[in-house]
Amino acid sequence: MANTVPNSVRSRGGIWIRAALIVAAALLAAGCGREEATVHHSPQPIASGDECHVCGMIIKRFPGPKAEAFVAGSDTPFKFCSTRDLFAYLLQPETKSQVRDIYVHDMGATSWAHPDDGAFMDARNAWYVVGSDRRGAMGPTLAPFKDRGAAEAFAREHGGRVLGFADISLEVMASLDDAQGRGGAHSEPSN
Repeated sequence: MANTVPNSVRSRGGIWIRAALIVAAALLAAGCGREEATVHHSPQPIASGDECHVCGMIIKRFPGPKAEAFVAGSDTPFKFCSTRDLFAYLLQPETKSQVRDIYVHDMGATSWAHPDDGAFMDARNAWYVVGSDRRGAMGPTLAPFKDRGAAEAFAREHGGRVLGFADISLEVMASLDDAQGRGGAHSEPSN
């Protein structure tokens, strides 16, 4: 059977197909270089009935620094009764890529017994005192500070060592119990 489509029609159709493929490839290439826009969230107040994302305890019933983390696709933060529970959550392999914004109380700007939500700061910029004699909701905890000098002064008074956010590991978390000789038992509720 002979080809009945004239060459002029075939070449015009081929040009349109090639042009459409070029446009599609350009659009695809433009989209590949873009990342999804990151939405940053502000810290949210901890309400009297809020429960810890890890252990389920009522957060405000206990002393020490608290925390919250926003994950991709959610405008509602996970809240934590202690920085210990926050890091227990953050250090899980499946969690790391999902977490966007993380906040902790700056213990240089608030009381240990009743941390003020106005003292939340970016957890990634905090200095942490690990192994102090101060206890949080889950027993031994990490005391976060905005100012390294305040963290060092706290460590001189209460013991422990000062670490940056990136230095907190599973080994550091395991050392909390070893350093104080106490398990992760809950602290007594604050009054």
